[in-house]
Amino acid sequence: MLHSRVIALSRPQKRLIMMLLDASLVMLCLWAALALRLGVWWPSANMSAVWWLFLLLPVIGLVIFSRLGLYRTMLRSMGHEGFVAIAYGVVILALVMTTASYMSGERIIPRSTPFIYGLLLAVSVTGVRLFAQSYYMWLTVRFVQKAPVLIYGAGNSGILLAQALELGKEMAPTAFVDDDPALQGSIIRGLPVEPPAQIGRIINDHGIKTVLLALPTISRARREEILTTLSDHDVDVQSVPSLEDLISGQYTIDQLKTVELHDLLGRQAVDPVTNLATESIVGRSVIVTGAGGSIGGELCRQILAARPKKLVLFEMSELALYEIDQELNDLATASGVIAEIVAVLGNVCDQRHVAQTLADHKIEVLYHAAAYKHVPIVEANVLEGVRNNIIGSYVVAKAAREYGVDRAVLVSTDKAVRPTSVMGATKRLAELVFQDQQEQPGKTVFSMVRFGNVLDSSGSVIPLFQKQIKLGGPVTVTHPDITRYFMTIPEAAQLVIQAGSMAYGGDLFLLDMGEPVRIDDLARRLIMLSGLDVRDADNPQGDIVIEYVGLRPGEKLFEELLIDGNAAPTLHPKIMRTIEQRLPAETLAMVIEELQLVVEAGDVSHAIQLLDGAVDGYKALSSRRTGPGSVKSDDGLANVLKVVK
Repeated sequence: MLHSRVIALSRPQKRLIMMLLDASLVMLCLWAALALRLGVWWPSANMSAVWWLFLLLPVIGLVIFSRLGLYRTMLRSMGHEGFVAIAYGVVILALVMTTASYMSGERIIPRSTPFIYGLLLAVSVTGVRLFAQSYYMWLTVRFVQKAPVLIYGAGNSGILLAQALELGKEMAPTAFVDDDPALQGSIIRGLPVEPPAQIGRIINDHGIKTVLLALPTISRARREEILTTLSDHDVDVQSVPSLEDLISGQYTIDQLKTVELHDLLGRQAVDPVTNLATESIVGRSVIVTGAGGSIGGELCRQILAARPKKLVLFEMSELALYEIDQELNDLATASGVIAEIVAVLGNVCDQRHVAQTLADHKIEVLYHAAAYKHVPIVEANVLEGVRNNIIGSYVVAKAAREYGVDRAVLVSTDKAVRPTSVMGATKRLAELVFQDQQEQPGKTVFSMVRFGNVLDSSGSVIPLFQKQIKLGGPVTVTHPDITRYFMTIPEAAQLVIQAGSMAYGGDLFLLDMGEPVRIDDLARRLIMLSGLDVRDADNPQGDIVIEYVGLRPGEKLFEELLIDGNAAPTLHPKIMRTIEQRLPAETLAMVIEELQLVVEAGDVSHAIQLLDGAVDGYKALSSRRTGPGSVKSDDGLANVLKVVK
């Protein structure tokens, strides 16, 4: 069929057709201009006298149009530059004809004829291209199967998106939805603009499975309202990139991003206080332990942006260290930051190596993010959790004090509050270690930062849900009522840096994280925003099943941020400070010493007993796999811990 042949034509073939059309139009307009001016249908005498113009003008026209790039412009996307090229070419051809009129005499070519010729040629050449554009659009809409979509937002971004989609082969915009009453009821690019109340009707009438958000500048609160409304419909939601993404070249207007899940978490991101985010870093020598992890890596990025004199990356994974080192060096080059970046491969439990690193690089500020954090993994590997999270923190904190580091900040977790897991207990003991080092002689200001779950970090529930949905389910939720606090990785890193700047010594900082989020609600919203339905008793024809698998060992239904319940405001309106109870120095020293012994001996049960005795609120699980060795418990230490607890 003709339409399929037209669509299948190659670009050289389409270019040749347009050149032949233009050459024909140049000759046709020359005849029409003479006929109109002389009032004769076929002015044979005049045409016979200037027959050479019928050969010369097409050649000149094709050369001019080619040099102006008219035939390099894709016809279906021709814009302002194409029409400018046509205008220049027409003017030049009219001037050629004017010259010919002077050479041949006014009786043969009246001097007004070139003006008539120019107008006719401009209209015909432009009109042919506009007709071809419309014909192509009609072919793609009529004969190419495109998925109907709804565009939310009829502003500039929405109009540009509609234009881009019209030229594509995958999506066909059917209507706009906009909050602005002034736009509602109007027609934009042939599409009606409807109020938000009509979303359900439009989706049902057109069988829409995808809604595109063309709202890059709206507030987060309004965005959350829109997403909550759309989550009630069986549609996939995607968004137009922001202006910053378009300018940076990361996205183009027709590239759509899946809605970021942090838009649904019900709280505004906390903006940093600029001076707090830079004053403890700029021009100083800084080290980050665990630099290759999710939080450690983001800390490094933000520290680099604050322009330190030196940034030391301490990481025990060679691959993670290589990747973050390459990334930071590229960032420094791109942003013009002059800072020495040093990659150090090492383990925080290696006392000699840690001390040597602090001394060699004259470290002034330390961020300790190296830790094992996955609850089930640490629950099954107790001794490694104790070694890395407690003994490693002790080695780092002690070395920081002994080598005169100005500030040392521990990255902690809400699971350290009345912990039910080994991971939480080890992180609480790490906090106690930093508190204790503050009481020892030295100039170092120690502080701890405690926050909830971090979106998109390794092991986060969000990527797990996305993977399960992609595979068709089921989506596994531990308990229908389980809740968690959430924040983004950049926000968590900002908190750590700002808290380090505000610390007086022994402070524990935490963020006002709003209301906790039900994981079940999170799973349901993610399923809906993927364009799918939850399959349950109320909807047996749904797509994805949510399966409740029970709490994992050491897991709580809800998390807390405070042990004592008292917190004071700080210079940042959303960051609070508290100082919690600590273990007596002598007791903590005995706990650390005995933990080192039981780790070396591989005695899991004794390690659990020590955690149980030293960490307030922690209760060891009844059954544990014990290691090959056993260390006899120190009765004196056991009695001391009972009294302390």
